[in-house]
Amino acid sequence: MSSPYLTHSWPRAIVHLDGDSFFASVEQAVKPYLKGRPVVTGQERNIVAAASIEAKKLGITRGVALWDTKKMCPQLVVLPTDYETVSLFSKRLFDIVRRYTPAVEEYSVDEVFADLTGLRRLHRASYQTIAQRLQADVHRELGLTVSVGLSVSKVLAKIAAKKNKPAGFCAISMRDIDAALRGLPVEQIWNIGPNTAALLHHHGLSTALAFARAKSQLVASLLTKPGLAVWQELNGQSVLPVTTEPKTSYQTISKVKTFTPPSDDQPYVFAQLWKNLENACSKARRYRQAAQSLVVFLKRHDHRAFGLEAKLHRPSAFPNELSAVTRRLFTDLFRPHTRYRATGVILGNLTAAAPLQPTLFDNTVRLTQTRRLYAALDELRSRFGKHTVHHGASLLAQRTQHRTARGNIPIRRQLLLPGETKRRRLPLPMLTTPAA
Repeated sequence: MSSPYLTHSWPRAIVHLDGDSFFASVEQAVKPYLKGRPVVTGQERNIVAAASIEAKKLGITRGVALWDTKKMCPQLVVLPTDYETVSLFSKRLFDIVRRYTPAVEEYSVDEVFADLTGLRRLHRASYQTIAQRLQADVHRELGLTVSVGLSVSKVLAKIAAKKNKPAGFCAISMRDIDAALRGLPVEQIWNIGPNTAALLHHHGLSTALAFARAKSQLVASLLTKPGLAVWQELNGQSVLPVTTEPKTSYQTISKVKTFTPPSDDQPYVFAQLWKNLENACSKARRYRQAAQSLVVFLKRHDHRAFGLEAKLHRPSAFPNELSAVTRRLFTDLFRPHTRYRATGVILGNLTAAAPLQPTLFDNTVRLTQTRRLYAALDELRSRFGKHTVHHGASLLAQRTQHRTARGNIPIRRQLLLPGETKRRRLPLPMLTTPAA
């Protein structure tokens, strides 16, 4: 049967990079002795947040309770999630891709789309070669593996990246679409949820190829505009743009800070935690979002982390409203005479911030004053800098800068290059040494 698709193999060239077990792989990259060992992160929440390739081979997956994983693999290495380092590696991943093209979409912390269309002459290479160079650069410079998919649309590139994980490469040109979609369940198509998949199954469209071959009139009658866009992308029509604009919303917002030397001073450790809460809430308000859950965790000097989660009775992004629950979780976690080296908060289940809707038992005047207060604080910070105004609860943390294990301020923070600030510095490349 002849293919219904166009004969031009590459009307567009979209590449998708998907980090392999990203959070756990970052730990293996910064701790070479963990290479080849089963590693999971999520110690602070007592569930697996991410599993290394080795751990996945043992059947350990995300969401499994940590006590169950130890039964499955006594040699399992369990670590707290290091959000700071993961964020740094994520930024470096995006920077590597931007060396090849400015059209880069930071889809998530470990996924990126990029448009390579028209860049073959510039790089003097085929699209496949450019994509493989990207993959090799990431592995060489970051010590991470990524699975890479190249195709004529974002949906097809996403499918290609999943074909040969981990560390795989797959290119789907216009001529390859039939073979790539044949046998692929509709449930595995990006942006096709369980309800949509059930609807397609009901109409005999159980595979990606069957869905792609369906008449446009049938698809339009069954699905809304996003579903129709997926159908067009499966047919090689690039209708979902590579969005280069910054993100406008998040599912979770986390803030974690390590302080040195470790401390067992309860007010000081709480001040560090409150500083994280302030920063997380400030970011949520900036994106007009509010949290429905809060995770608080503390990391001890031996790198063991412990955390607790609480559901909020009302979505909020105001530290004053989260004060009581934060203090309660902290009190339950903190142990006297124990030194801590880091604190963290996670604002979860983020939703769009809604207008004030007080309940019968709420203090309406206080709620209104809180919103006015933080609106004024946000205005001051936007005009005069992030650290212009802060809560008294974080005073002890604000007075201390990040120091080395010897208590000194790092030279790199003392001597800033022209144009740099404490938070914005030049992206100096990571130095690597050849493997022994």
